[in-house]
Amino acid sequence: MMRTPSKWAVAVRKPDGEIAEVVRDISSPMARRRVFRLPVIRGVIALGESLAIGFRALAISANYAAQDPDAKEGEVQTEITRAQLIFSFAIAIGFALMLFKVTPALITNWLPIETTGAFVVIEGVIRVCIFLAYLLLISLLPDLRRVFQYHAAEHKAINAYEAGGELTPENVQKFSLLHPRCGTAFLLWVMVIGIFVFAFVGQPAWYWLITSRVVLLPLIAGIAYELIRFAGKHQQNPLLMALLAPGLWLQRLTTRQPSLDQIEVSIRALQEALRREGSIDARERKVEVMA
Repeated sequence: MMRTPSKWAVAVRKPDGEIAEVVRDISSPMARRRVFRLPVIRGVIALGESLAIGFRALAISANYAAQDPDAKEGEVQTEITRAQLIFSFAIAIGFALMLFKVTPALITNWLPIETTGAFVVIEGVIRVCIFLAYLLLISLLPDLRRVFQYHAAEHKAINAYEAGGELTPENVQKFSLLHPRCGTAFLLWVMVIGIFVFAFVGQPAWYWLITSRVVLLPLIAGIAYELIRFAGKHQQNPLLMALLAPGLWLQRLTTRQPSLDQIEVSIRALQEALRREGSIDARERKVEVMA
């Protein structure tokens, strides 16, 4: 999946080997009201948009994968309903909040910790450890390995485009698996920044503790978005890149070397998004990796 300022595109390898592309417009609140473009607030809006687009793209991919080979040209069987999509979205968000927010807070709350500083640091360490263990566990699944290969293919295509390189599978393969604007790095910074934000909350009763971890998530995500956004515009700054280094290292867990066929799919998504945006040669306009 690829996203430009006003479009998002997904390319899918169909069961018959052909590549299908789907492009959709983005109707963002940030384009309509200035208040939504303010720092931090725009990060919250962007996160919500990314989640919504991601689930819509997954539905498109699943529908193409389930397509009947005998169906008419251009006909896609809809296997996932809107209700099923909303239900899946709710389950995924609920699972993430329970695993990465509620569980670390409760575990830390059970420990005999007296000071707020020690509490939030230990909670943050537990949260990062759970996150790393989760990534290591799912990386063992064969189907997830293909997802991580496509994730790397997206990174390579973006890196090649931003470097002004030729968008061919063979040339794109030469570029890095890693990218500073990756969502994996974003998630790590959400956890790190949370340590500082939660320090202001202290050690309330367990029910307020859980509430604070959920309610303050948009604020933390907005701050993390600003950091990633700023660093992405100043990739030549060694200090900023040093700060982003842990996020880049973490991408080693969520990327795998892709095949040329997989890179071809990522290139098609990128080219289609840029063509519809009308800026395929305007390299100053960044493209987001939606993975």
